[in-house]
Amino acid sequence: MGSLEIRIAEGRSELEVVGSLMLQLRSGYDLDGMLSQIEAQQERGYRVAYAEEGGRAVCAAGFAIKTGLAWGKHMYIEDLVTDSERRSSGMGRVMMDWLKSHAREHGCEQIHLDSSVRRFPAHRFYLREGFKIASHHFSIVDLR
Repeated sequence: MGSLEIRIAEGRSELEVVGSLMLQLRSGYDLDGMLSQIEAQQERGYRVAYAEEGGRAVCAAGFAIKTGLAWGKHMYIEDLVTDSERRSSGMGRVMMDWLKSHAREHGCEQIHLDSSVRRFPAHRFYLREGFKIASHHFSIVDLR
């Protein structure tokens, strides 16, 4: 695999390049809703890094750099997706290497993410990339 350039999406036009790919992970959105949500989250520090080939995003990661009592300064990866036609091609590893480097450059002490309990291929990838299963995530998803 050739060298992929990873960059952070800036502005609506770059987000449009990434949006269709992000829909593979977050299928509950339509493209306009996805872009509006990303723009709202960007106001709170969310960023989208992506790799592009032939004018199309092939791998993307949504993340934020935060500071908190539990983890100190850390990167939280909210979204990570490789195009379904390009999975197992090494792009995820290239993106993860970039994320680790970016976190270090910004003084992060840790990287965290959550993954659905049913995403076994993703779990294997995260374990290969050095992540540990460190906690259980509890949620109430229908709070009324």
